[in-house]
Amino acid sequence: MITFYKTDFGLAEIYDDYIKVIINEGITVTPEDNNTLLEMVNNHFKNKPFVYISHRIHSYSINPIVYFETAKIKTLVGLAVVSNDPIQKSQTQIEKTFFNKEFKHFNDMDAALAWKAELLKKQD
Repeated sequence: MITFYKTDFGLAEIYDDYIKVIINEGITVTPEDNNTLLEMVNNHFKNKPFVYISHRIHSYSINPIVYFETAKIKTLVGLAVVSNDPIQKSQTQIEKTFFNKEFKHFNDMDAALAWKAELLKKQD
């Protein structure tokens, strides 16, 4: 079952073992926005490993502090960025330095989902 959350900053889709988030064009993701996402995660993955997938369809910015806070989520196994934009691939390398868990860029959702399955399998 999929649960959808529409927020001021974007759309979140909650699946059984991952959350996929699409941030709106031009947004700067702040710690306050991250708190909203943390509430969703706590409601759905409090005692269950999961992966966060950022489906980057639009251009937006992220306050790096967000990554430090997100990395504190005990059940979060990894973060995937999905975008075929070469600029996003470079951006992912920079963002990765702020996040101390698995963090990887993918050109398509299928590859990200396969990686997610591998990461979660290691948790068993």
